[in-house]
Amino acid sequence: MGFELYDLVNKYPPRQMMAIPLAIFIIGVLIIAGNFFITGTPVSLGIDFAGGTAVTVMTDDTPEELEEYFAAYPLISIGEGLNRGNYLRFGPMSDEQFRALSQDINARYPDAKVDQIGESFGQTLQQQALIALLFSFIGMSIIVFIAFRSVIPSFAVVFCAFADIIITAAIMDVIGLPLSLGTTAALLMLIGYSVDSDILLTTRILKRQGKLDEKLKNAFRTGFIMTTTTLSAVLALLVVSWIGQIEIIMQIATVLLIGLLIDLMITWMFNAGLLKWYVQSGKAAGGVQR
Repeated sequence: MGFELYDLVNKYPPRQMMAIPLAIFIIGVLIIAGNFFITGTPVSLGIDFAGGTAVTVMTDDTPEELEEYFAAYPLISIGEGLNRGNYLRFGPMSDEQFRALSQDINARYPDAKVDQIGESFGQTLQQQALIALLFSFIGMSIIVFIAFRSVIPSFAVVFCAFADIIITAAIMDVIGLPLSLGTTAALLMLIGYSVDSDILLTTRILKRQGKLDEKLKNAFRTGFIMTTTTLSAVLALLVVSWIGQIEIIMQIATVLLIGLLIDLMITWMFNAGLLKWYVQSGKAAGGVQR
């Protein structure tokens, strides 16, 4: 499968290889921009960042009965778990509403667990998550430039990581997966996965001797095996978390699964195409023509 995919990608010139990832990246930017225009945030925020109340109840009530009972409150979603567990998420509400909600919960579900995140605290978490992403990109950019000391290959590695995050975030918007602490951690992990595969490709192409075709082939074989192995582990994690209805793990696994699939396309179409052009144009020191 890997070699067939390599032959399919390799038979196209660099510009055609780069065109599809760039088009999808632009669509992703438009989706995020549209979401920002409509909601005020590039990605739909979960309770961790937007603020709200999470309630865990053990009950045989159906989701419809729960919706009816809590109809007076901003109920966002109901997640069903094992052993009669239900996870209810409410949006931000006033102190009076929260007190009324607490009374209703205690009256019907005295053993329920209630967790509240204030809107101001959620905004603080937003800022911290943004700072973490910015520092990750800045640190990664510095290390990559030191490693390759060339603008185009370094730009390619940084852009591929950025594109992975943007396209994954856009897909999260489309499927309704909110940004939470868990999905933010998954996005940060995607930066590491993306940089790993792109540095592997760039190192094989620019710092090894031999024909460009062979270097691309060997890099793809190693990188494809690495990514598909990780994909298998993430898919297994997603299945287990879905069976056990562990929502946070399910969200992390979903983001990683989407991001790794996007990374395959970005690395082996955009970055491979750009590096192929870079070497064939003679801009790379010691580069060899195909």
